[in-house]
Amino acid sequence: MYKLFISGWRDIFAALRGYELAGILGMQDIRQRYRRSSLGPFWITISMGVLIGALGIVFGNLFDTPMKEFLPFLTVGLILWTLITTTLTEGCLGFTVAEAIIKQISLPLFIHILRVIWRNLVIFVHNIVIYPLVLLVFWLPLRSTAIFSVPGLVLLMINLSWMALLLGVLCTRYRDIPQIVSNLLQVCFYLTPIIWMPHLLPKRASLLLLDANPFFHLIEIVRAPLLGTLPSNFSWLVCVVMALVGWCITILFYGRFRSRIAYWL
Repeated sequence: MYKLFISGWRDIFAALRGYELAGILGMQDIRQRYRRSSLGPFWITISMGVLIGALGIVFGNLFDTPMKEFLPFLTVGLILWTLITTTLTEGCLGFTVAEAIIKQISLPLFIHILRVIWRNLVIFVHNIVIYPLVLLVFWLPLRSTAIFSVPGLVLLMINLSWMALLLGVLCTRYRDIPQIVSNLLQVCFYLTPIIWMPHLLPKRASLLLLDANPFFHLIEIVRAPLLGTLPSNFSWLVCVVMALVGWCITILFYGRFRSRIAYWL
């Protein structure tokens, strides 16, 4: 087990040392997607803004929630959920999409997952610009608690990294898993407080949909500070434990099957 851990960690550490290459590849993916477009990546921001506006009007009135309260909540939640889902779904294909590079160039394999992480983090930065605009519309201040969203985002990305790596290895071997992951994430979207607010739940339902929902805690440690409150200690604890346990299991799993990835492609 120790040898498996060291094997997996060496590849991950080598990829982290070459983070500049992952950044270059990730930016190239974004440029390729929006090549010859006048607005480029800002089409992502525009489409996200339109979606937030449409969902805000519909569900704000449906749940009879003041728009001044609901729209900032929806904005941050939807942007974070997009970061989570795109990172995980693209992480499933992180190795298969890079098949040609893996077979021709000797690089740490984890660098292809870092490529996915960086690409989606850049898109997140484009999208989060919408939040200050929403605050301006309603003349809401940015609270001092917003600074705590930075460590929350770091912890979120640490968790998404091991999830993407684990899914990337599994999906390279079993090609049906990406469809399963996509469907599960779609279900989790409705079970997670993104388009509905937590206080609408009865106490019994909150135990299942909030306390036992890891996606709620991952979102809450970033969203709550931006909305002017602090996440609960329980949310921080859940995310830290997920990161520690998840990375330990993933490194062992990755060390065990890393050498087979090229043959599975």
